[in-house]
Amino acid sequence: MKVFTTSLDSKVPDVKVPDVKVPDAKVEASMLPPAAQKKLQSWIRSRHLICSGNFFVFETVDYSAIERFTESIESLGGTLIGVTPIGKIWMGDHRRVVLYQAKASLHTPCHDLKQYWIKYGSFRTRFDERI
Repeated sequence: MKVFTTSLDSKVPDVKVPDVKVPDAKVEASMLPPAAQKKLQSWIRSRHLICSGNFFVFETVDYSAIERFTESIESLGGTLIGVTPIGKIWMGDHRRVVLYQAKASLHTPCHDLKQYWIKYGSFRTRFDERI
């Protein structure tokens, strides 16, 4: 117990305050669902994100985009299944970069991303090399 005393000569009695340890609270800034849905819709239009069955498949060469995709999916109530490097692609004449593929499950009925993908999306990502 800590005892706090007043420095002034007053009639205020000494106050005893028990020691209380406050755990370190980690505050993470998460994306709000409307912003997450808009981000996923922009990836659908740019052919980074496609729908395959009940899963959403996201392909990119930027790993920080994978982290933003994960945050968006989790804010809408989904889960990330996995991230795999699926190969290397050419960027220009002399540079090859790693292509990452993330799969996520989003089974919440409150969103309409699958209908949005049907209207604006594609069956192949922008990195698909099939003709």
